[in-house]
Amino acid sequence: MSVPIRFLLRAAVAGFFVPVTPLVAGAQDESAAADLTAPLPIDSLVTVGTLSNGVRYYIRVNERPEDRAELRLVLNAGSVLEDDDQQGLAHFVEHMAFNGTSRFPKQDLIDYLESIGMRFGPDVNAYTSFDETVYMLTVPTDSAEVVATAFRILEDWARTVSFDPEEIEKERGVVLEEWRLGRGAEARMRDEQFPILFQGSRYAERLPIGQRETLENFDHESLVRYYEDWYRPDLMAVIAVGDLDPIVIEELIRERFEGVPAAPDGRVRQLYEVPEHDETLFAVATDDEATDTRVSVVFKQPVREQGTVGAYRQGLVERLYNRMLNARLFELTLAEDPPFTGAGTAQGRFVRSSEAYLLAAQVREGGVEIGLQALLTEAERVDQHGFTASELERHKLDLLRAFERAYDERAKRNSVVYASEFTRNFLEDEPIPGIEYEYELTKELLPTIQLSEVNERARQWISERNRVVLLNAPANEDVAVPGERELLAVFERVEADEIAAYEDELGDAPLIEVIPEPAAIVREEVIEEVEATVWELANGIKVTLKPTDFKDDEILFRAWSPGGTSLVPDPEHVPAMTAASVVAAGGLGSYSLVELNKVLAGKAATVNPSISELYEGLSGRASPQDAETLFQLIHLYFTAPRLDSTAFTAYRNSIQAELENRDSDPEAAFWDTVSVTLAQNHHRRRPPTVEKFDEMDLTTSFSVYEDRFADAGDFNFVFVGSFDLDSIRPLVQTYLGGLRTTGRKESWRDIELDYPEGVIRKTVERGIEPKSLTFLAFNGRFDDTGDQRYALSSLEDVLRLRLREHLREDLGGTYGVRIAARTRRLPDQEYSFQISFGSAPDRVEELVAEARRQIDSMKVSGPTGAEVEKVREAQRRAWETALKENGFWLGQLVARDQHGEDYRQILEHEERFNTLSVDLLREAARRYLSDLSYVQITLVPEGGD
Repeated sequence: MSVPIRFLLRAAVAGFFVPVTPLVAGAQDESAAADLTAPLPIDSLVTVGTLSNGVRYYIRVNERPEDRAELRLVLNAGSVLEDDDQQGLAHFVEHMAFNGTSRFPKQDLIDYLESIGMRFGPDVNAYTSFDETVYMLTVPTDSAEVVATAFRILEDWARTVSFDPEEIEKERGVVLEEWRLGRGAEARMRDEQFPILFQGSRYAERLPIGQRETLENFDHESLVRYYEDWYRPDLMAVIAVGDLDPIVIEELIRERFEGVPAAPDGRVRQLYEVPEHDETLFAVATDDEATDTRVSVVFKQPVREQGTVGAYRQGLVERLYNRMLNARLFELTLAEDPPFTGAGTAQGRFVRSSEAYLLAAQVREGGVEIGLQALLTEAERVDQHGFTASELERHKLDLLRAFERAYDERAKRNSVVYASEFTRNFLEDEPIPGIEYEYELTKELLPTIQLSEVNERARQWISERNRVVLLNAPANEDVAVPGERELLAVFERVEADEIAAYEDELGDAPLIEVIPEPAAIVREEVIEEVEATVWELANGIKVTLKPTDFKDDEILFRAWSPGGTSLVPDPEHVPAMTAASVVAAGGLGSYSLVELNKVLAGKAATVNPSISELYEGLSGRASPQDAETLFQLIHLYFTAPRLDSTAFTAYRNSIQAELENRDSDPEAAFWDTVSVTLAQNHHRRRPPTVEKFDEMDLTTSFSVYEDRFADAGDFNFVFVGSFDLDSIRPLVQTYLGGLRTTGRKESWRDIELDYPEGVIRKTVERGIEPKSLTFLAFNGRFDDTGDQRYALSSLEDVLRLRLREHLREDLGGTYGVRIAARTRRLPDQEYSFQISFGSAPDRVEELVAEARRQIDSMKVSGPTGAEVEKVREAQRRAWETALKENGFWLGQLVARDQHGEDYRQILEHEERFNTLSVDLLREAARRYLSDLSYVQITLVPEGGD
């Protein structure tokens, strides 16, 4: 159960700030033909209603994925409503909803959901934020009884959570562990900055995770009081989206929720403001364990209405502004000595009562003022000179293409997307007119948007009022961190500067100057069982194609060839492992990366090269109408990689900037120890350090890349998605058939990287927070057959259930247990069964002992019959969904290809579900969880045991 907060601290650099759909009001162009005052409609495919007690509901039929429904219970109440003695209890109530209701005592609710194949986390989850609490269920719809029971669960959450005293005390430990898991440098700096960012607002003191003292000591009455005060029908919405009968669902909602008693005298659901301020506020925070330096400028704004055509049009204006400014900021990151390693701008809902415009950058240590000045200069450049007409037209084209793709995919859109939209409609009044309406309206409005009104955004958004500057940096006595005076001086310098206008440079050469001659298809094989076709081209390239109708606007591909970095000597390993990224940063043919992005405006096609340890290859995706562009990019990555020394320097500098203070992070030190130990100190598994990446070399990287892609003849390509063989055939023959081949046959080289044998125990002492991490891995040789892979993955599934139940639910000792069964087929067949969890330092031994007791029980008695059935049902349900996903088929076809297996074996996996048994899993536990070969590594705070 996550607690998503719209943290601005990492802002656009790390993607934490996600603006809502930009349906916002503002200045409008009087020349627009549309009636800008007209209200936006509600999608006619959505049933929206309100029960007599105030419960609102949304129902929409959607068949992707098939036989599934997304259900939501949305509560317009979160941590901002907590009383002083309840800090953290809004979130705690959310936890208690999974620990017993009137119909499902204690853990029966999770047991039931798992028995129908739903997984705790992916399919059953919830979150609490400042302003809302949302419960999420994914359920199968091929059983009317299952659907009816799911609505009983939603009703129970709404009105009959049991709050069993014993369960409260068990869950107290789980929530405290969630609190502990979130502690570290970021949390400590946030604690310093939020009182300034939210100055004078209740948001400053109501983090959803709460206060440790409150969580440790609250009385049960305070918890129940929050539930009774705020879980009431006038604050609730029920959402159902999926492969369902809307008439039946509406009746279920009325049956289950009409009887939830109204609360006419309930407490007022207050909207807490974020006060305005004339002066600039500065929130500078440093920490000994911080690893990077970030500077952000937040311009707080009032919330605007969203429900008119004019508001929608203004949202398009603002979207164009941010897209164009972000493109310019990205361009600066590719300079030889960039002022920042990443930067971004965004606008959207900040908290319920406030919007915000954001400028943010990640900079090198000691580079705050340079980075901030560059960030502000680009915004000021727009204010002084505006964008260019060519930029606007290019981004209009891109934006329209995005809407067009969404429209084309409307019948294959995932139900999760609709459920999220309806959630925002209930909580924030975000309009839900439907993609059909939005696409037509966007086509009508985009041409009316003038350059002048886009340029106005800088003047309207950037102001000295309601401005907050956030600075996060490592505490380093050798590197001065600027204070308020120095930061304010940067703003003053930029305001006084004369800034030159931006020049939008773009060549007009085609991607490929000379179209290659097509090659013949010399062999064709149809594999009917998996509906795939294999072609062999005259130049030796093998192409596997699987047309699907899973999505209307998606083609996925991967290409691979054996060799990879294994073929280079150790001194060239770093240049080799970075070679693909170096080439990608340089652009293609006659175009730099910046120019290439401009040339591809309006095209939905991407290709990414890669060089892994054993393979080199390409991967990517495209819209069917841009398939030729996809193939041209593939062709260019073989024939015209571009050496760009400036881009190389920028890329190397960005890596080194990220690594400057990585050693300060206790968890980085812990996972480095894990990696080095599992690799037995192999040279190629050295931890990432500045010194290691000093070994990067442009000439060597480019040479390695050219060598790896010099001969396309031993490459295999796999394409899956929305295409037919006739339309893709000429593209394959021309752009793949036209690639150079020399008949070179290669394979990978064994670099002698093996998992360790025997027992290894290590303790890492790092960090000041009272938290530990534990890693346990069982390693050994592996008999790589389909049956053994299934046995190992099923053991992973059943132990995930078992350890969650005992370590989290029974002992309250951890927030979650992560389990991963990893296998290597090449060069040697090996496995590593890995278990990890966080906890209080003084509970490590207890939790490890319990984990081992459960492992020993699995080896002696095996799982229970109920556990076997839960795992089997979850596997079947996941298989049903996977068979309708392009990504699943791409991965399966590539894996079978790489290991010389028959594609038909993919379908054998379903037959294995019937072989799952207590005996199979007991034998797997005995084989793979040996006490004779394991690694145990524990992180404890400095000075700990």
